[in-house]
Amino acid sequence: MTEAELRRAIRATLMPGFDGPVLPGWLAAELTAGLGSVCLFGTNVVSAEQLRQLTAAIHSAGPAALVAIDEEGGDVTRLHHREGSLHPSAAYLGSLDDVDMTEAVAADIGAQLVAAGVDLNLAPVADVNSNPLNPVIGVRSFGAEPELAARHVAAYTRGLQAAGVGAVAKHFPGHGDTATDSHRELPTITVDAAMLASRELVPFRAAIAAGSLGVMTSQILVPVIDAEWPATLSASVLQLLRDDLGFTGAIVSDALDMAGASLGRGIPEAAVLALAAGVDLLCIGTDNTADQLAEIIGHVFDAVRGGRLSEERLRDAAGRVAALSAAVAELREEHTNTGTLPEELREERTKPHEGPPPHSPAGFWLRGPIAPLTAPVLLRLESPANIAAGEDTVWGIGEHLAGELEHHLRGATCVTAATLADVAAVLAAYPDRPLVVQGRDLARVDFLARAATVVKDQRPDSVLVELGWPQLTGVPPVDIATYGAGRGAAICLITLLSEGAR
Repeated sequence: MTEAELRRAIRATLMPGFDGPVLPGWLAAELTAGLGSVCLFGTNVVSAEQLRQLTAAIHSAGPAALVAIDEEGGDVTRLHHREGSLHPSAAYLGSLDDVDMTEAVAADIGAQLVAAGVDLNLAPVADVNSNPLNPVIGVRSFGAEPELAARHVAAYTRGLQAAGVGAVAKHFPGHGDTATDSHRELPTITVDAAMLASRELVPFRAAIAAGSLGVMTSQILVPVIDAEWPATLSASVLQLLRDDLGFTGAIVSDALDMAGASLGRGIPEAAVLALAAGVDLLCIGTDNTADQLAEIIGHVFDAVRGGRLSEERLRDAAGRVAALSAAVAELREEHTNTGTLPEELREERTKPHEGPPPHSPAGFWLRGPIAPLTAPVLLRLESPANIAAGEDTVWGIGEHLAGELEHHLRGATCVTAATLADVAAVLAAYPDRPLVVQGRDLARVDFLARAATVVKDQRPDSVLVELGWPQLTGVPPVDIATYGAGRGAAICLITLLSEGAR
């Protein structure tokens, strides 16, 4: 390769993020020079019209570049981070266990992404959440049973790609059995080969069988396969994906700015190691800059010229990204080209967008009958945000749902507690009103467990609601588990509290 060809091939393998709602000039120049993809985050989304203008600018600068996003539904949303997502979480869909509903939800997410000009959704989550103390997966998973997760991963993949958006199943080879967050450190999955095959790999096989265009790697250590390198940097792990699972599409890395990938070595070196291991498209992270990207490109260039990374591997990666772009374009053309379809299918493809299927209490877990409440106090316990969801994404029942509260629970009061002193103050201030307590991962977070215990000891008539991954045998026992804290789940919870349930 000439120097120009080599640098263009390197750019083809990169997926940076950036800050703000407008495409920066430096990133437009990188797209023109062959950048493979751009990943959007909440900071890039202000409104639907602004987002369409942004994606149009990206595609104008790099017509073959892929615009990617994490739009899982439920707690993890970029399109709706300001108001919350109406789409249910994966855990809610797994609890409902209606694969047609899952496919319909994914198709609706896909329709919204197509309208926004997004090509690639970094979803579905194919992790089996076998460890209830998992701080990073939780309600993003369809469930703790591999076959359940597998059938919903397949349904989600079908629905999303039928809408014209490429799916990227994540986080290979499975991030479910961890109790630490790979954003902050390197988790280890201590399973044997038999357990890995019968649990972690099952949903990924289903995603591949359903035609997923991409698979995303995880920043975890899996000693049964490779005791030295995290999955994204491990040739052995990626060979398992290629050879044993038969995946021929694009391998996408999870963000290289995560500690599990770059701690102690830096992002540029992690990029070289990931490409050498077999990754095709490198998600760099959020809020990247021109200087950061130039440093990565330069470091990969030196690795090729120095013989640490072969030109053949780089060409292969760039070629797979180009094939991914072509495959997404084909999906989009299949979705929009209705001329050869039967009339009933043509009508289905072209009918107006009606929004996501509504939540139903059928997907919630209820300990027993819930009596209708009048003018309740809605106490939200401050709960740590899942980094994947982001600190700025609204959650649970709060003032952002004032309209829904006024309609369904007139007279309700929203309060928040961040300390046990705050909890005591709320209990003292509202001794005679119905009390609903909501939090995420009540049994996993010490403050939440203690706060819930205090409330139930003093107000046993209160309704305790788990918005995160439920441990239904925890102390104190929860009354309702919603399997998610998104807008759709919160509105459904408001309706349930107002109407009651037997």
